[in-house]
Amino acid sequence: MAHVELSLSEVFAPTARTPLEQGSDNFGQWSATVARADEPCLLIDTDTRVVAVSAAGCELLCLGRPDDVIGLPLLDGCLRLLDFTAHRGELTEQETDKIPPLLALHSGRLARGLLRVQAATAGRTDPTVDAISTPVLTGGQVAGSLTFFAEV
Repeated sequence: MAHVELSLSEVFAPTARTPLEQGSDNFGQWSATVARADEPCLLIDTDTRVVAVSAAGCELLCLGRPDDVIGLPLLDGCLRLLDFTAHRGELTEQETDKIPPLLALHSGRLARGLLRVQAATAGRTDPTVDAISTPVLTGGQVAGSLTFFAEV
């Protein structure tokens, strides 16, 4: 017969929430977090402009350096997405409306999907990434979307 032993210890109670930095809201906090993150991630605003991107996100998505893409439209100036056909053509506008960062932004819900990114350098294979996006709220309204990426 199995023997199970139980011990009780003092309950860990976290201290009160860390106060928000002056002038910082939920969206601002996520922006600072994404900029410092080790994980590949990206934050866009309601105009689909890149607000923050991690260095790992830039590398995985073939975007160059974070400073080069901040403020640019996600699709019209930064990210080049390809379809999954053999000839790897660029996605149409109708197709790009269905990518996770934009779906989360417009639906206000979680979104997930695979993306094929056009490699920036010759000889490099076009990476396929799994993207998981969530809307980011400020004052109860969608202010942008946060996406985490993993290479497949």
